[in-house]
Amino acid sequence: MLSRIKIADILVDSIPFIQEFRDSVIVIKYGGAAQQNLELKEKFACDIILLYMLGIKPIIVHGGGPKITQMLETLKIDNKFIDGIRVTSKEAMKVVEMVLSGDINRELTFFFNHHGVKAVGISGKDSMLLEAKPKDFEVFGYTGEIQKVNINILQKLLDDGFVPIIAPIASGDNIKHPGFNINADSVACEISKAIKANKVIFLTDTQGVLDSSGKLISTITPNDARIYKNDGTITGGMIPKIDASLSCVENGVKKVHIIDGRIPHSILLELFTTNGIGTQIILE
Repeated sequence: MLSRIKIADILVDSIPFIQEFRDSVIVIKYGGAAQQNLELKEKFACDIILLYMLGIKPIIVHGGGPKITQMLETLKIDNKFIDGIRVTSKEAMKVVEMVLSGDINRELTFFFNHHGVKAVGISGKDSMLLEAKPKDFEVFGYTGEIQKVNINILQKLLDDGFVPIIAPIASGDNIKHPGFNINADSVACEISKAIKANKVIFLTDTQGVLDSSGKLISTITPNDARIYKNDGTITGGMIPKIDASLSCVENGVKKVHIIDGRIPHSILLELFTTNGIGTQIILE
């Protein structure tokens, strides 16, 4: 009986959050263990179904770093990162697109549809959704930065009741251009700004942003984030997530969440409980 009362308390606690987020767009960067572990994938699919049934409009941007790395190593193509960003040669770009658009995106789209999510998989090249330029061609090659997000296709899919699942590949400036590999965190951020999303959620393999002693930091402002970057608290792969988060909240997105995707139903716990489970980034 006590467990049933606890469940009822949780449901009551969630009511104001459900009311607040209904009819809003939430962009979710989906990666890490949540994308690779079958049990977590199934629970994530259930979470997306629940969001949809509550009137929330999710957009999913997926990564695929481990699979890309594995394929590049198998093909003996150079694999290098600088500050958490992949360096992409022309040869590597073909592999990146093959893995992200031809493998992971198709697999995820089928998986979510099989579990009841009305999902459509697309690439940033489809309908010219994402247009990009080189981040720094001499350093990063065909790793790009988004110049423009054409949200028409996303808006159409959302209006028709579909959940877009997006591979982070962007178009170049001519038909012979191989395209750009875009950091999925940046894609989630730029799409959220363009479509005026209520929230962005990054699923990671850590609790969130941790301080120098390894303790979770529950709330960060842009000023806090810059201090943590400068003093080395925030390093490596967390840097692009924080940079994307700052860009989001400073350009109209209400709140960004960095949460542990290894926890089952982490999205529901973060969105619909008072305490949440990860780090939220907000304006001061």
